Parts: sequence; structure tokens; C-alpha cells
Amino acid sequence: MKKNERHHLLRKLVQEDVIKKQEDFVDKLHERGIEVTQATISRDMKELQLVKAPAQNGGYRYNLPPEIDYDVSQKLSRLMKDAFVSIDKQREFVLIRTLPGNAFALAALIEAARYKEMFGCISGDDTVLVISRDEKSAQRLQKKIISFI
Repeated sequence: MKKNERHHLLRKLVQEDVIKKQEDFVDKLHERGIEVTQATISRDMKELQLVKAPAQNGGYRYNLPPEIDYDVSQKLSRLMKDAFVSIDKQREFVLIRTLPGNAFALAALIEAARYKEMFGCISGDDTVLVISRDEKSAQRLQKKIISFI
């Protein structure tokens, strides 16, 4: 199972079940036929920023972190309208040019959006290179980014 699929499943488990300890995650995944170690779950929990909170029936349980206080789409839209210069695509690469000093923020927002089409993102001062999973993903990603202008 890929990490992003496991993360999705862990989020779902936290929302649907009372998970009191890391071993509970391991047991729930084993019940679904997914082999995973406690060390892997520990890393996943850190990456997902799961927090312990008081449970209704006493004790503590894991919860998702509080929602980020800003909407990534809103910030992407604002930044694209203010700093966008151009966008181009070649195979699985999408190259976005911005006004100087804006590319790092744009790359951070694109990464925060966690587009499934994206493999990774690199930025300079005025250029963002988004690496997609394949050519069709790059095409979809380019359309999504253009929609913010």
C-alpha cells in the first residue's frame, strides 16, 4: 500500500473509530489485510500531525489536527492573480513563471493543495517547476492552475 493511500485510511480510521494508541492503528490495518509496523504508523502519525484529545468516555483518543485557518484555493487564486506571468507544459513538467520573489510562496501553496497529479515541486525566485506523475496528469494540473487566474 502506498503511503498516501495509508494516510487516507488513517484519517478515515481516526474519524470513524476511537483510536487510543498506535497499536490500535496497526490492529485495524491488520484486520483489513494490510501489513504495517508500529514504526511506520508512528511516522505516519507524525506526518499527519495527529493529536491526542480527551475522549467522551474518558481517557484519550487520536484526532486530526485542527483545520488550517486559511483556504489554500483562496490563497492560490489571490497569488496567481497578483504574480502570474506565464505557464507552459512539456511532457510531465509544468513550468510557472511569476513576478520575482513570488515563486517560493506559490510552490508552497501548490504543495499544500496536495494535488494527486503532482509528484513534486521545485521553486526558485520567479519560477516553479511542478513535476507530474505523467503527461496526462501534467495536462490536468496545468488546467487546474490556470483556473486560479
